[in-house]
Amino acid sequence: MRDRGINAKARLKHIQQAILEIEAFTKDVSRESYLNNSVLINATLFQFTIIGEAIIHIDNEVLAKYSYPWYKVKGFRNFIIHEYHAIEFRIVWEAIKKDLPELKKIIEQILSNED
Repeated sequence: MRDRGINAKARLKHIQQAILEIEAFTKDVSRESYLNNSVLINATLFQFTIIGEAIIHIDNEVLAKYSYPWYKVKGFRNFIIHEYHAIEFRIVWEAIKKDLPELKKIIEQILSNED
């Protein structure tokens, strides 16, 4: 029941879509504007939970083929869900600007390589 009938490719597309959503939400938004907009923060956090949840359900054998710190994606999802009270939104902003572009590239690479 773990996969709920959703295959790895569909989950990868969910990740890709969540990344596109975060990019759209934060396009032309300054750090200060982001940090002062709770709706925007919550929207991006939700998309990060989708990314993390989808990664959890993709076989480690697939992920192991690609050099990326997958544990960080899973850990970030867990932190958002379980330690929501301790989230530092400036760190989320940094993840959007620094980590998300690399994740986007690797997800696109996996989607083009895996069947």
